[in-house]
Amino acid sequence: MDGRRKTGTLGEAAARRYLEEKGWLIRETNWRTRLGELDIIADQKGSIVIVEVRTTRGTRFGYGFQSVDGKKQQKVRRLALQYVKSHRLENRPLRIDVISVLLAPSGEVERLDHLEGAF
Repeated sequence: MDGRRKTGTLGEAAARRYLEEKGWLIRETNWRTRLGELDIIADQKGSIVIVEVRTTRGTRFGYGFQSVDGKKQQKVRRLALQYVKSHRLENRPLRIDVISVLLAPSGEVERLDHLEGAF
């Protein structure tokens, strides 16, 4: 596994643990279509929440959440709508969150930021 993939996997695992500790039900992780991938799909108080996870090993280029640009937001929105339609969940409230994970050199979580309703 290359460095970037390992970093992403560690961050997604940390985000999942964080959400589960808050009592969220994780429906799916790494849901893929030909258009792309959604990191985490969860149920929270009756809402479907799509969680985009961004993991970094330093802040030289900012925190992970700062890398979610307009193009990425559009892609996640499209994928979220595709997920909701394919699972017949159109009647449920939908929200998109971002979790930003900063890893220490050891691989431990140094900081985790959860931006609810990020876009």
